[in-house]
Amino acid sequence: MDGREGMTPRGTPRVVASLALALLVAAVVPQSAPAQANRVLVYAIVQQEEAARLVSLFRERTGLAAEFVRGSGGTIVTRVIAERPNPRADVVLGGASNLHLAMKAAGALLPYVSPITAAVPRTARDPVGYWTGFYYTALGFGVNVDRFKRKFGARPLPTSWEELADRAFRGEIVMTDPVASSTAYLFLSGMLQLLGPEKGWQYFDRLVPNVAQFPSSGSAPPRMLGAGEYAIGISFVHSFGRVIEQGFPVKLVIPEPTPGEVGAVSIIAGGPNPEGARRFVEFMMSREAQQAYTDLSYTTPVRTDVKLPPGAVPRHQIKLMKYDPEAAARDRDAILREWTRRFGAR
Repeated sequence: MDGREGMTPRGTPRVVASLALALLVAAVVPQSAPAQANRVLVYAIVQQEEAARLVSLFRERTGLAAEFVRGSGGTIVTRVIAERPNPRADVVLGGASNLHLAMKAAGALLPYVSPITAAVPRTARDPVGYWTGFYYTALGFGVNVDRFKRKFGARPLPTSWEELADRAFRGEIVMTDPVASSTAYLFLSGMLQLLGPEKGWQYFDRLVPNVAQFPSSGSAPPRMLGAGEYAIGISFVHSFGRVIEQGFPVKLVIPEPTPGEVGAVSIIAGGPNPEGARRFVEFMMSREAQQAYTDLSYTTPVRTDVKLPPGAVPRHQIKLMKYDPEAAARDRDAILREWTRRFGAR
């Protein structure tokens, strides 16, 4: 499933997207136990192109069979937890650490620490190995300067999260659906932590009417922004790097402070190929894998010996808020219930 296939325009029933993923999974997952035991199946939250490159490189370097299924963060977490009685996959690749914490709390992950994962900074891994970070990411918004000028004349570009709630921007913002997307959930939980629950929900009461569409994939807002469909898109900072490098008239804005997270890889408890899963986690800690991922995603790698591609934003240029991923994971169900109560299914 690529990002566009995963879009759920306002009013489209969520069950359609869920059914599409279920059918895709059913189409690629063999049913025989021996076949499952001989290959590594990766549930990928990273983008389609990125997952394809990493899984292909893993096959080349290890000689192990491997496949992947792509889904949004919320969809993959729901699926992994639902499959606990009979896990069908081995690894979850990508997504903010709060997603992996939610799967850990549900008893769906297997801890693993090896010498190579133990070398990862403590702030970028679970202390007992339930998840291991391989990139840093933060939130920002992009502005299509051509469309913005047509719509708003000489008005200065917004520079803060607060400015996006101005009703002048009604119908000109695209952001992902926090129920389905780890990108939007990080934004939602981050703003609630930054502003406090009362003022945080009041902020979204003002912002949501300005949002014209809630796709499920974090890559959709930058792509739609580049195409000039909207003036403003909210997403991860790194996801705007590609459209800017491709020459689209998009300016990146990183508000201060902004929510940020560690993107992680984890092993599914009871998966068909635990040894293959451990090999995959170690592979993701290698310089070659993190260089390959950074070159495609424009994220900042955890390893310090990886070269950033043009268009990537160094971590030291981003002022992060103090974000509590444990609280975000613990309160995830309650926060999403409140989101749905206030704003309905998107």
